[in-house]
Amino acid sequence: MDTFALVVTIGVALGFTYTNGFHDSANAIATSVSTRALTPRAALAMAAVMNLAGAFLGSGVAKTVSEGLIQTPEGQRGMGILFAALVGAIVWNLITWYFGLPSSSSHALFGGMVGAALAGGTTVYWGGVVDKIVIPMFVSPVVGLIAGYLVMCVILWLFRKANPHKAKRGFRIAQTVSAAGMALGHGLQDAQKTMGIVVMALVIADVQDAGDAIPIWVKVACAVMLSLGTYAGGWRIMRTLGRKIIELDPPQGFAAETTGASIMFGSAFIFHAPISTTHVITSAIMGVGATKRVNAVRWGVAKNIILGWFITMPAAALVAAVSFFVVQLFFG
Repeated sequence: MDTFALVVTIGVALGFTYTNGFHDSANAIATSVSTRALTPRAALAMAAVMNLAGAFLGSGVAKTVSEGLIQTPEGQRGMGILFAALVGAIVWNLITWYFGLPSSSSHALFGGMVGAALAGGTTVYWGGVVDKIVIPMFVSPVVGLIAGYLVMCVILWLFRKANPHKAKRGFRIAQTVSAAGMALGHGLQDAQKTMGIVVMALVIADVQDAGDAIPIWVKVACAVMLSLGTYAGGWRIMRTLGRKIIELDPPQGFAAETTGASIMFGSAFIFHAPISTTHVITSAIMGVGATKRVNAVRWGVAKNIILGWFITMPAAALVAAVSFFVVQLFFG
């Protein structure tokens, strides 16, 4: 088994983490930047640091990714499958980033894995895919929407007699904390997804056995790449989330971020389910916005985003399948 193939695959996996960082940094910070609680640079720097920290919090999600979705493929063909899966995910990330659509990097990765596995004739654990990916994909936005709405109702009720100016200032400060929580949750969820892939590559190359602990250098590399990507920043997507879905004020921003962060921690620690940070924060923003009036949310933008969600997995799967066949052609 070539070391070369292993090195290339890990390199591509880290490249994916980087695109994931600049694609999803928006999720962690768009709300606090659009309410002017933080300046964009400060927000990015904080998100980068928190992403780094979040990556070390657990490994349940990584285990799901490396063992629960597809059978670990073997040998040269196996590396080809992983490589193709990553290419599928990266290409889709770049397309959606270019058009400023917040599609989910995570689902692009899972779509890529499934597509490449099918193309390469490796068993796909459909049960795992349905339980850990598809069901959370539909449930987490619904939970985000309802929870965002409820959290905002509670805040409106608690602060109904407060001086609006003082309250807004207080929430600006509180938002620094909630944005940090969001970024921490993003690191916890998304750095682990790549760790799962790198671990798979190491298992295929017989560098380590299935079920071993994640090597520390893998954690560090994934976390650092995610942070660098975050700091590189995704301004295009940030505009969609921060302004186009709804104009937020600090209490709303705080409500959306608190909701998003709690859902991410819950799913990572309790269910070990890799969910999409994008879905959660987008739906929380909509739920929070719906407390103003239902038509304050720009449902048109919301519709585009939702269509993007449904297309992400199949599209990435398709790109991955095609790239697998290309890899086979050249390296066979």
